[in-house]
Amino acid sequence: MSSNAKIVLRKKPNSKGLYPLAIRITKNRRSTYQYVGHYIDLEDWDEKNIRVKKSNQNADSLNKLLSQELSDANKALIDLQSEHKDASANQIKKELYALGNTSTFFELAQEHLDELKFAEKLNRLSTDSALVSYILKFNKSKQLSFQEIDERFLKKLMIYLKVEHSLAETSIMNILVFIRLLFNRAIKLKIVSRELYPFGGDKIKIKFPETNKIGLNIIEVRAIEALDNLTLAEMHTRNVWLFSFNFAGMRVTDVLWIKWSDIYDDRLHYRMNKNSKLLSLKIPDKVLKILDYYRDDKRYVTDFVFPELKKANLDDAKDIYNKRKTATKKFNDNLKSIAKKAKIDKKVTMHIARHTFGNIAGDSIHPLMLQKLYRHSDLKTTLNYQANFIHKEADDALDSVVNF
Repeated sequence: MSSNAKIVLRKKPNSKGLYPLAIRITKNRRSTYQYVGHYIDLEDWDEKNIRVKKSNQNADSLNKLLSQELSDANKALIDLQSEHKDASANQIKKELYALGNTSTFFELAQEHLDELKFAEKLNRLSTDSALVSYILKFNKSKQLSFQEIDERFLKKLMIYLKVEHSLAETSIMNILVFIRLLFNRAIKLKIVSRELYPFGGDKIKIKFPETNKIGLNIIEVRAIEALDNLTLAEMHTRNVWLFSFNFAGMRVTDVLWIKWSDIYDDRLHYRMNKNSKLLSLKIPDKVLKILDYYRDDKRYVTDFVFPELKKANLDDAKDIYNKRKTATKKFNDNLKSIAKKAKIDKKVTMHIARHTFGNIAGDSIHPLMLQKLYRHSDLKTTLNYQANFIHKEADDALDSVVNF
């Protein structure tokens, strides 16, 4: 016997006297119900036309949601029948609603955050947790289905983030990217139909604004190297910054994780924290001098080169994360005073070491080699990044016109 799905209003009210909307799945006269997460007054239900009456202020949205839920259920039933799967009503429900109690946006978001925590990706966890909090503040409820996340919802969210929280365009785009990530996961898990995908085409476009990446030039780097009126904390910060710069702008999280056992045969061998890529680089003479500065503090072969993680509990990812975060803040504070002493007007941070390498490299190094040095997975990423620092062709074109 064929199975079928139908929109119904269940007759058992909740504590507020409201009745739940549901999809009823029937097979061989046996039924099971999938609740859509919304409740209405009994008098707001049109039993004859199987829809929410206009007397309910959310009638249009609820009817649209119910229609989509029913459409998804019927489509899935057809797919099951075409695959010749003979199942009971309960088995069909499990097949249709595989994710069960994680079918809302915020439940799936929490699952994503739990995965990051389990994988000890605490930096990403901190970032994505903040993104979730912005969306929750806007929605004012954890009850948010993926079917509700349409173009109108996203446009209102973007306005809210800009007006109420004064977020920059880049931050707003990052929130949209996060929503898109979860929406794609929801489609894969059959929580929502691909037809309701609100991104791309003539729908919501995610376009990051161009950013002005500014690095130091050779003269400015030499000015930092030549400073002799630094405090011990500033000297240490300069060493860490120059270590990063001399290894193509190595990320500070990787710099602090470098151990003496990573250094042999006049090369640095290390695994990136961000993507676990292995890399082996020749140690420049300038870095050898920096290493000599810390050699007397070496306790054993696998000891850290720099002191920040020497007292960290290496079995506690959160402790490591917090010590890295604290160290980075101190470095950036010290770099402000270092820049002032070097008479550098540009902003100098640990991340600027990466921009500085890119700026000085310009177009003098082949993109494939830069890709390796930057540890980028995609050459396009390298080309887009390096384009921020290559100006010769534009400068020559301008000169050819105005220099007459």
